[in-house]
Amino acid sequence: MKSPEKLPRKLLLWDIDGTILYTGKAGETALGRAMEKLHGINRGLQGLEIAGRTDKWIVEQLLARDGKPNGSEQVARFLDVYVELLAEELPRRNGGLHPGVLGILEEAHKRPELVQALLTGNIEKGARLKLTRYGVNHFFGFGAFADDSAIRNELGPHAKRRAREHHGEEFPPERIFVIGDTPHDVACARAIGAKAIAVATGSFTERQLQDCGADAVFRDLEHPKAFFDLLN
Repeated sequence: MKSPEKLPRKLLLWDIDGTILYTGKAGETALGRAMEKLHGINRGLQGLEIAGRTDKWIVEQLLARDGKPNGSEQVARFLDVYVELLAEELPRRNGGLHPGVLGILEEAHKRPELVQALLTGNIEKGARLKLTRYGVNHFFGFGAFADDSAIRNELGPHAKRRAREHHGEEFPPERIFVIGDTPHDVACARAIGAKAIAVATGSFTERQLQDCGADAVFRDLEHPKAFFDLLN
């Protein structure tokens, strides 16, 4: 008897903040505290637009804003302190998973034709702290992070390479879906020719996400059937 054909596998690349979860501004607070601890400056992230940016980019801009050296050593030191403070802030904050996300992660995890990974502006240590805090870290064996580049659009190739290394196959662009909540996530998908699924659970509206050219826009992920129908 002929065995059933395997479905071609698809790669789902998830953003974290605003897409999977919210932290009650734990990350922003930890960045501001790191600036105060290292440089005695208590202005938070005033003047910076951070949605969809990488941690490394934010720190570079934060240091430059206040006339501080922002070379690789200074940024690395800052991020080390940030991670320490993020671990303190996460339990203090009212955070959680966005509606419907857990069900989708669980269902996708069961489907052999779907591979889930991260494509996030977080550095990996920060990403793992957030995901662990809200009980979903185990869904993601690998990903691309701000450790790879400060430039968001350069992260996609790292995610593709790691998918190939972990699963022994190449994922062509038409079988890659980037799921995020900002125009930067959409641009990141476009940079590798992938499909962009945008969800308006962050700081951008459905209209704004449609206008930036997302392939599909959801108000939230409370309706898993619509999400999985799109993948098919």
